[in-house]
Amino acid sequence: MKNLFENKLVLILSMLVLGGLIGWILKPSGSNQEEAHEHSAEAGETALWTCSMHPQIKLGESGSCPICGMDLIPASQMPSGSGNPLVYEMTPEAVALAQIHTTKVGGANTSGELFLTGKIQTDERENASVTAKFPGRIEKLFVTFTGEQVKAGKKLATLYSPELLTAQRELLEAAKSKGSFPELYQAAKEKLRLWKLTESQIQAIEQNGQVQDQIDILADQSGVVTQRNIAVGDYVNTGQVLFNVVNLNKLWVLLDAYESDLNFLQVGNEIKFSVAGLPGETFKARVSFIDPLLDPSTRAASVRAEISNSGQKLKPEMFVTAKIQTKAGKTSSEITIPRTAVLWSGKRSVVYVKVPAAERPSFEMREVSLGARMGENYLIESGLQAGEEIVTNGAFAIDAAAQLSGQFSMMNRPETKSMEVSEEFRSQITTVADAYFEVKNALVEDKLNDSQKALTNLDQSLSKVNMTLVKNQAHDRWMEILKGMKDARTKMGTAKDIEEARKHFSMLSYHILEMTETFGLNMDVVYKDYCPMAFEDQGAYWLSEKKDITNPYFGASMLACGEVKQTYLRGQPVMNLSANTSSSVSSHNH
Repeated sequence: MKNLFENKLVLILSMLVLGGLIGWILKPSGSNQEEAHEHSAEAGETALWTCSMHPQIKLGESGSCPICGMDLIPASQMPSGSGNPLVYEMTPEAVALAQIHTTKVGGANTSGELFLTGKIQTDERENASVTAKFPGRIEKLFVTFTGEQVKAGKKLATLYSPELLTAQRELLEAAKSKGSFPELYQAAKEKLRLWKLTESQIQAIEQNGQVQDQIDILADQSGVVTQRNIAVGDYVNTGQVLFNVVNLNKLWVLLDAYESDLNFLQVGNEIKFSVAGLPGETFKARVSFIDPLLDPSTRAASVRAEISNSGQKLKPEMFVTAKIQTKAGKTSSEITIPRTAVLWSGKRSVVYVKVPAAERPSFEMREVSLGARMGENYLIESGLQAGEEIVTNGAFAIDAAAQLSGQFSMMNRPETKSMEVSEEFRSQITTVADAYFEVKNALVEDKLNDSQKALTNLDQSLSKVNMTLVKNQAHDRWMEILKGMKDARTKMGTAKDIEEARKHFSMLSYHILEMTETFGLNMDVVYKDYCPMAFEDQGAYWLSEKKDITNPYFGASMLACGEVKQTYLRGQPVMNLSANTSSSVSSHNH
């Protein structure tokens, strides 16, 4: 037996058998392996990474986006969506990467606030040119670049001038005989003064008794050097501009006001404005001048305000968004937007409007009607309100991202619910809407009798609508809406209490909303409001002429219950979105 273990071959075989036995004991079961594999697969499915700019990218590990190179983020951190298919949400990182800039559109809103845009400019009265008072050669420069701060009396350059040498000799000779010929002495000194030599420089020449071959050129005022026109060794002539210096402690705010804005502006109006470079800060100034002439290329007049800039936070050429409170209670003004804000697709024009008070940066695709082009701006005939904030740089990036993520975009628009009708017909149905508002406001005040009396005006306005003004599909659609309105009106007129009247009012509101979305109204803006608690939490809609919520379904008990679901602007087509929430009203039991 001892000889057997001494055999090396037998020893190796024994070790192999022992190792196999240990491995069989420690090996996990097949079911455990499959379960571990399934868990790892599930973890891989949940740990998805995506790009905030290109959400169609879905990867199982972190890294960079293969399209734009941006760092991927967990898919769980992507915006969840606003519920409006026309709104595209982005992360702050994506907004910064796409270099998206927004601007409030000009014009006046219904509260009498006039919105204007413009720029910060230097005060023309604070500009100064440093010129050569005598010919010579530049020997030294103490200001070597534009933007350098200088103070009054500071040396800007040193000049060698043969003419100045001659003038100094004349002064020294005249000084020797100033007792006999004081007129010659004063004339020699006056010549140097006219060449802008200071009294101290003239006295130094007299006291030393020697001419100075080089004379310093001094700054006349404090400010910033905006232009340097010379270099060492240049020969300059009398009157040549050496430097331009501007004082930035006082600036002008220049705003563009169009013809329709001028009636509401006057010298002394207070202006509140902000600049993109200083977010969160608001500055105040007053109108000091209104240009009496219009610019023929933009059809706008310049409105000027002066502002102190001692801290020099404001810089010339900064873009300004200003708000002016006018004395007029209600005004309407032409709205202009920059050309860079508009996306075109055939006859359609689209802009992106920033959604206010959104948790994440959100932008709504809005179809607009363009008017005449004025320079780098377009007049807006419909689709925007004064004071709304639009994307002026990066609109194409937003639209492309929305298209790639499968949302509505410039090239993938929803169908239009609106139908083309004559202006006369639209004016007639606007009268119907006015009568409806009387009914609605009576319910807001909990006055059943007044609301039923207001139905008489609704009957009269409906009877005056000329149905022959609409043809084909538009005629058929109007007849359907008209039938529904009359039916709801009849039931509401015979209601025995206000609760029953409110149930039939919800159906009337449904048909009024259909009328508004299909044909439009000749009103600048109306609102589609929604109360989720109406009719035992079934919810109900209504049309309102004002932005503030006044609930006709609860009246004084819950006056402010509700929210604005949609805004209808004059001339703006209404999209037939798949989630057409107004149709849910028809599910109420009346």
